[in-house]
Formats: sequence, C-alpha cells, structure tokens
Amino acid sequence: MNPTIHIEAGCLDNAGAIARQFVGGALAAIVSDDTVFSRYGSRLEASLKAAGWDVVRFVFPHGEAQKNLATYGELLSFLAEQHLTRTDVIFALGGGVTGDLAGFAAATYLRGVGLVQIPTSLLACVDSSVGGKTAVDLPQGKNLAGAFYPPHCVVIDPALTHSLPEETFRDGMAEVIKYAATLDGSLYEAIDHLPQTLEEVISRCVALKDQVVAEDLRDNGLRQLLNFGHTFGHAIEKQADYTLGHGACVAMGMAIMARACAAKGLCSPACRDRLLRTLTAWKLPTKTAFAPETLFLHLLSDKKRRGQKLTLVVLRETGRAELTPVLLEEALDFLKTGWEA
Repeated sequence: MNPTIHIEAGCLDNAGAIARQFVGGALAAIVSDDTVFSRYGSRLEASLKAAGWDVVRFVFPHGEAQKNLATYGELLSFLAEQHLTRTDVIFALGGGVTGDLAGFAAATYLRGVGLVQIPTSLLACVDSSVGGKTAVDLPQGKNLAGAFYPPHCVVIDPALTHSLPEETFRDGMAEVIKYAATLDGSLYEAIDHLPQTLEEVISRCVALKDQVVAEDLRDNGLRQLLNFGHTFGHAIEKQADYTLGHGACVAMGMAIMARACAAKGLCSPACRDRLLRTLTAWKLPTKTAFAPETLFLHLLSDKKRRGQKLTLVVLRETGRAELTPVLLEEALDFLKTGWEA
C-alpha cells in the first residue's frame, strides 16, 4: 500500500505528527463541516499545534448541497484572507463532501498547496479520500467541476466510524460492496463478519483502490471499474435532488446493472444474487421508483459520456467486471432491463 496512507485505530490524535512526515509549512487550514468539526475538530487542532502548525479553520454547513461553487469560492477567499502560501497545507476533516471540496480548493488555490485527507465517514475512508478526485457539483450534475489532485497524505482512523449514524455507515457500505462485486469476491466474506473485520475491510478496500489508481490516475481506463453503480446511481441522486444518500443511490445503480447483466447473460444469476443479497443484508435499496426514461436524461450530462457513447461497468462474475462502451440507446436498454427485472 502507498506509504502516504496511514490506517490505525486511534490515530486522529497523532495526525499532526503523521502528516509532518509528508507536508511542511507553518500554517494549517482545517476544512470541515459543522457536524464533524464539533465532534473531532478540537482533537485535530491540538494534534496540529503539537506538530508545530498555526491553525485556522473553515467550517461550513453539512450536506451535499454545500458542495457547490459558492462554498468553493468562499473557501478560496478564506485561504487568501489567511495568507496561506504554497508551502502551507489544507487538512480535510470529514466525509466525501468535505474531501471533495477541500481537495478542489487545494488543487486550485495558488495552483496547488499541501493536502491531507482525514476521512471520518466509512465512504470517505474506503473511497473518496484515496485517489485524488476532487470536485464540486453544478446545477446540471454531480462533480462536473473538479481536478485530479492526489493528497500528500491520508490519515484513516477506523475508530471515527464508530460514532456514525447507522444510515450513514450503511451508505458507506455500498462502496465497500462495490469492491467485492468488481475487484475481489473474497471481500464478501469479510463483509459478512463485520463489525469485527472493520479495519481489515477498510485496509483491503484502500489497497484495491490504491492499486487501481496507481495504474490509471486520470480515469481513462482501468479506474473506471470503480464507477460500477455510479452511472445510474448519479442519475438517481440528481433526480432525487440529492435528498438520498450517495451510497443508497450507488446501491440502486449496482442492483440495476446486476439484474441487467444477468438478464442479458453477461453474468450468472449467482453473481447477481450475491450482490443483491449483500445489499439487502445491509438494508440498502435495490430498486427505484424513478422511471428509466427520466433517469436516462441525466446520463446525457454524465462526465464519462464520449459523444454518443457511454462506458458501462458490466459484471462478468463475482469479483470481476469489464468496461463496455455502449451507444446511449444501449445504455437506456440496460437501464430499462435492470429496472424491470
């Protein structure tokens, strides 16, 4: 695993010393939402001060709706007001929204400053904090403005997920299940033995993503396997006006694709059923009431679209998936088939 990724229960209180091995500077800017900062902000701040940083904080209201150009602009202005320099560092403390927002600011402020990701949600631990995708949403769709900017260091404290609401933890499990379905079928067994295997599950997911990203940082090939469930999931998320959790939407997207792949003979019923059974066990949704034709309209704004083609992640067997470019009308057919099956 990449040596800049540190996974250890209880390591939040040592985050400053860990990060000092990879980033320098005199000023540390903590970026966090109000919910997370109230719970963990003082601990991180104490750790950073102990490691020699002066600390400032940018705290914004929680929720996906805040991951927009307005909040991004406010964050950039804050960094400028605090006279953050290129040698200084941003600490993203929170879930996927915080990591995406702070990461995009780090990538673009002064054309790049230090970035440390400290994920506090399961989803961020296993997915969004690792790999360097940063973005904000536009009214037209999710993550349409962003940059590839790998963090200089990722500090993952699995113990932080213990305080998550059950629904939020389940949301992260959708991304964990994605890795089992597409990259490592043996991960299903570790999932079946949670919570005892939590640190193992997080470590294995991070290692899988790190391996894929090392081969394809800019998402032009292999890395697109990590989009399993996301193409249709993002459409559901947009249609719901972001009132549904990201993981829940990805779960529905994965279920639609699994049913479509089995119906088309691309994967076995056993492959489909293993995925659906695990999603159901974690009380994640497998169906949506939104009509396929309605969801299809959102695919037209999908950032993976290339002209009249879209690359879908197709299940072939448990733990193995393939990238399949299809025409837009074929994508609609997959959507209809999986929705109706």
